[in-house]
Formats: sequence, C-alpha cells, structure tokens
Amino acid sequence: MLTRVEYIKKTAHRHFAIVDAGMNDFMRPALYGAWHHILPLKQHDIPALAFDVVGPVCESTDFMAKNRVLALMENDLLAIDNTGAYGMSMSSNYNSRPRAAEVLVDRDEVKLIRRRETIAELMQNETLQA
Repeated sequence: MLTRVEYIKKTAHRHFAIVDAGMNDFMRPALYGAWHHILPLKQHDIPALAFDVVGPVCESTDFMAKNRVLALMENDLLAIDNTGAYGMSMSSNYNSRPRAAEVLVDRDEVKLIRRRETIAELMQNETLQA
C-alpha cells in the first residue's frame, strides 16, 4: 500500500507521521497490532527519529505502525509492505472515506484493477425519507 506523509507532528514525548491512509484502508494494525515494514520511497540525509505512523481518521486505533525509526519529511511516499488482497478485503468506507484504488504489479507491468471509489458513489443509495 502506498501512502503520503501529510504532516509531521513532534511533541515532547512522541513524533507522529500523519499519512493519508487510514484504518479504513488497512485494518490489521488497528485490529490486532499486525506488524508491517514501512519503506520510505525517498532517502533523506536527515536524522532518523522514532515515529508513530498514523492515519487521518482521529481514532486512537488509526495507526499503521508505532515507534518506527525513519527519516521522514512531509510529502514523502511510504510503502506499507505485504498488505495484499487480505488487507483490501478488510477495507471499508468508515468515516465516509472512499476505498483506495487497487493496483496489480506483475514484474514490470502495473495495472489498475480497481479504481478508487468516489464520494458520489458512496452516497448514491442514500435517500431522505419524510
């Protein structure tokens, strides 16, 4: 899974990398603390810090990883390793967030196999009953 670092927040006790992927995109860490490699796609010549990689949903369980030593900057792309079809099958529209696009990587070929949902598609079956 690819995600972008939207914001770096540093406190006296912790550093947070707030990413655009949330617990609705990948539930395994939130549900049972599953551990997945976090791989920055760009290397920086800055000190690595211990980060909690968290999502934008504002739930205490909205995290991808805790206490990972990474050299990160805002707008960095991160790969969360081994999320796969199982991760996608557990994704949801929680908090009115469209599910992510799904891409198949086959050697040197990359194919979009499921496009990202739109907000309009999420709302299309809703009605106002008087």
